[in-house]
Amino acid sequence: MEIFLNLLIKLIPLYIIIFLGFIVGRYFKAKKETLASILIYTIAPVIVFHGVVTTKIDLATLSLPVVFFVVCSFICLLYYQIAKKIWFDATKNILAFAAGSGNTGYFGLPVAVAIFGEKIIGFVALIILAFILYENTVGFFITARGRHTIKESLIKIVKLPAIYAFILGLLVNIYGFPLGQLYYEFINYFRGAYTVLGMMLIGLGLASVKKYEFDFKFIIIIFSAKFLLWPIIIFSLIVLDSYFLNLYSQSIHKIMMLISIVPIAANTVAYATILRAHPEKASLAVLMTTLFALFYIPLITSLLF
Repeated sequence: MEIFLNLLIKLIPLYIIIFLGFIVGRYFKAKKETLASILIYTIAPVIVFHGVVTTKIDLATLSLPVVFFVVCSFICLLYYQIAKKIWFDATKNILAFAAGSGNTGYFGLPVAVAIFGEKIIGFVALIILAFILYENTVGFFITARGRHTIKESLIKIVKLPAIYAFILGLLVNIYGFPLGQLYYEFINYFRGAYTVLGMMLIGLGLASVKKYEFDFKFIIIIFSAKFLLWPIIIFSLIVLDSYFLNLYSQSIHKIMMLISIVPIAANTVAYATILRAHPEKASLAVLMTTLFALFYIPLITSLLF
C-alpha cells in the first residue's frame, strides 16, 4: 500500500497540469493546434534525439521499437476484426486505432520519468518512435481505410521530424560525437517544457470537446484492449525474455510494463473528428482511460515491481 500511495502522489502533479490545460482551453480559449505544432515540430524531435544519443545502442535497445510496433499493429488489426462485427460505420476504424495506440509521448514519458527517473528517457524515446510509426502506417490505414493511398501515408511519415531526429541521434551515438556541457544545459529546458506542455495538451484536447457521448460497448472494448490485453502481451514477452532470451534488463522490463498500461492516444480524438466517427465517443474514451490510469498505473507497478 505504501508503494502504491508513493506512486500515486508522484502522478498527481501531472494530472494537475492536465487540469490546468483544460481550464486554459475551456475558459481562455487557448488553441491546442498551436501547442501541438510546437511539440511535434520542435520539442519532441529534441527529446527523441537526446534519448537516442544518451542510450547505449545495441541489438536489444534497437529491437524495442520493433517489438512495440508489432504489438501495436497486432492489437489494432485484432480489434478491427472484433469491432466490425458490432459497428458498421467508421466507429470500428477509430476503435481499432485507439486499441493499438498509447499516449506514450505526452503521458508515458513524463510518468516514466516521475516513477523511474530521467535515466530511462532514452529507452522510452525508442518506444515512442514505435508508436509514431504505428500511428502513421498501420493505424493510419485502418483509421482512414479506403480514403488514403500508400503514397499519402509515406509522405506523412517523411514529414515527421522525429524520424530524422532518431537517425541523427543514432549517428551521433555510434560515432561518439562530443556534444559538450552547453548541450546538456540546453537540453534541460526542453525536457521540462515537454512534460508541462505535453500534459497541458491533453487538457486542451479534452477542453475542445463540446459534449461527451457514452457508448458502454465502446468503452468496455477500449478498456479491455488498453488495460487487459496490452499488459498481458507485454508481461508475456517479459517472462519469455527473463527465462529464455535475456535481451533486456529489469529496468527495461519495468518501462515496457508501464508503457503497456498508458491511456489511449490523445490523437484518437483528432482522427475521429476528421473521419466523423463519433468524436464524442473517442473523447470520452480518452478522458476515462486517462483518469483510470491515475490509479491503475500505481497499482500495477507496485504489484509487479
